[in-house]
Amino acid sequence: MWLLGEPWGSLLLFLSLATTVSLAIAASLLVRDTLRLQARTKSLEAEIEKQGDTIWELRESEERSRSLIDGQGDLIVRRDLTGRIVFANDAYIALTGKSREDVIGKNVQLTIVERQPPQSQLDGVICRDEAVRTNTGIVWIEWREVIVKGFTGRTETQSVGRNITARRAAEAEAARAKAEAEATNQAKSRFLATVSHEIRTPLGGVLGMADLLLESKLAPAQTTYAKAIKTSGEALLSLIDEILDFSKIESGRLDIDEKPFAPRAMIEDIVELLSPRAHAKGIDIAAVTSAEVPEQLIGDAGRLKQVMLNLAGNAIKFTDKGGVIVRLTMHKGKVVFSVKDTGIGIAGHHVTRIFDEFEQAESGPSRRYGGTGLGLAISQRIVGRMGGHITVDSRPGEGSTFVFTLLLPEAEGEASALPNPRGRSVLIASPSVITGPALQWMLADAHVAVRHVTEPETAREWMSRERFDTVLVDRAFGLDATMAIVSSGLAASQRVLTLVTPAERHELPRLTSAGAAGYLVKPVRAASLLAQIVGGPNSVPANDDINRPIERPLKGLATLLAEDNDINALLARTVLLKLGASVAWAKDGLEAVRLYRDGGFDAVLMDLHMPGIDGLAATIAIRTFEAENKLPRKPIFALTANASEEDRQNCLAAGMDDYLTKPLDRDAMVALLTPLVRTGARRSSRAQAAKTSITASSA
Repeated sequence: MWLLGEPWGSLLLFLSLATTVSLAIAASLLVRDTLRLQARTKSLEAEIEKQGDTIWELRESEERSRSLIDGQGDLIVRRDLTGRIVFANDAYIALTGKSREDVIGKNVQLTIVERQPPQSQLDGVICRDEAVRTNTGIVWIEWREVIVKGFTGRTETQSVGRNITARRAAEAEAARAKAEAEATNQAKSRFLATVSHEIRTPLGGVLGMADLLLESKLAPAQTTYAKAIKTSGEALLSLIDEILDFSKIESGRLDIDEKPFAPRAMIEDIVELLSPRAHAKGIDIAAVTSAEVPEQLIGDAGRLKQVMLNLAGNAIKFTDKGGVIVRLTMHKGKVVFSVKDTGIGIAGHHVTRIFDEFEQAESGPSRRYGGTGLGLAISQRIVGRMGGHITVDSRPGEGSTFVFTLLLPEAEGEASALPNPRGRSVLIASPSVITGPALQWMLADAHVAVRHVTEPETAREWMSRERFDTVLVDRAFGLDATMAIVSSGLAASQRVLTLVTPAERHELPRLTSAGAAGYLVKPVRAASLLAQIVGGPNSVPANDDINRPIERPLKGLATLLAEDNDINALLARTVLLKLGASVAWAKDGLEAVRLYRDGGFDAVLMDLHMPGIDGLAATIAIRTFEAENKLPRKPIFALTANASEEDRQNCLAAGMDDYLTKPLDRDAMVALLTPLVRTGARRSSRAQAAKTSITASSA
């Protein structure tokens, strides 16, 4: 380089150095890139290993999932839009009876024997039940189908099915058992209805004839015998009714009929109906309705009356001293029904079982009181059906109180106002723990200033030093003591009324001569009591029939009686004739239709069970005759011992207007037929002659 000269040598030196630096830099960059590439390679190798692990895990998961799917009893199958199977688990493959190669990718369908309509759900799932034929027989499958996206993104239908053959068989067996139970219940109901009818028919004759016998002139011993016949017959009738009601409840056929009714009148009717039984035992019975109880309520008065009759009747049965008081009050908008007695009471360990079927507080051969033990069980079921529950508070020797509470809406309509004695003063002289407090509650509720005393001397003392608008004296003091109190009132110029039982009314002339201004018959109705307090001496007790003239409320009414039983026909004819009606008697349905076509009848009393054609068929024939001849529709009333809702509906469907139950009740007959009485009616001489001849022969 020196030979080239100094400038060229410097240049060559510079180029040599530059080349060396460039090579160094290039080598450095190459090393860096190599290191980076190695690091990237290691990273990719790690990622590849990780992805491999993931793929392995997915495959393992897929295998586990497939094992789980195949291990389930459910059927799982997926189809594409053409119906070809793209996936099926082992359970579905086994159901088809084919190999997997013959199923996957093919449009394989199961043989459907029966299919129920599909039902869609909100989540898009379609449910349907199918019965399919398999190699092992008919299998019921419950399918759930939904639209899903397949692995390739295509739309597929996924169906999951569950074998419900056992469930369907169980449901079929349950349905068959239910049908058999219903058939058994129906057979039992028909049997009880038939037996009831066959028993009630002669029993109606027994009770009816006993009533007619008691209305005739009898010797005292004969009267006692006739009353014993009637009492025994009524006990048997009550037993039949309890068994029938229990059967209805057991078969779930207890219906509640909600209509307007008067609660005060209902319980007063009940205690008046039971009063002869109570007075015969020497105990009192009374009914009190609080002024806050509405005059009209909506409910099933018939069922309520049945419950209250049962509770009050039981109270009388188990009470030998004191008496029974029935009360209606209000509590928090609900009606409270209570029956309190002063009887033998119930031991604590018996209270829990007296509402069970065939149970009584006393049991065994030494029990003193009869009965089936069904009454309270039936009453509890009825009250429960109405939304209530009967409770009892009782102690041995201290009596019992039965209570239940019901929500009964108030009925619309104008309420009947009771007499208003507000501001009057009354002294009650009564030794009774029932009558005295009951009258005191009634009068206090009517804003009357009232005082109750239980001793004759105390009564005379109060009358001597204080003037009362009215003094009520209970004959229970005894005749002499009662007359002495009445005489004290006469001496003090105070108005005195006596309280008597129906059996004591023969003493009224002596009480009147002693100074009594009037009387009230126990159990006392609220309207009668307040009317006497307000109205003065001319008021007549509403529940008294002393010296009442013989009524003939059906006078002029022409009736056709269709009855095949001679005794029941005699009873019905006798009652109708005494009430003033004329009667034509048909012994079967065909004769009833023939007589009706002669015309001139105001009403028809039709027995349901008769030879030839029954009462329903005879009614249909009569209604057809009326329609064909454009005749006015005359009332037809069924006579039946089966007072069930089914019988009532059958009667109405045949064209009847209502029914009377056997044994025939005189008051029910009067209430049903009195609105039909017509005066001055003219009938054809032919029909009149026919009826007259039949009436004369039947009398």
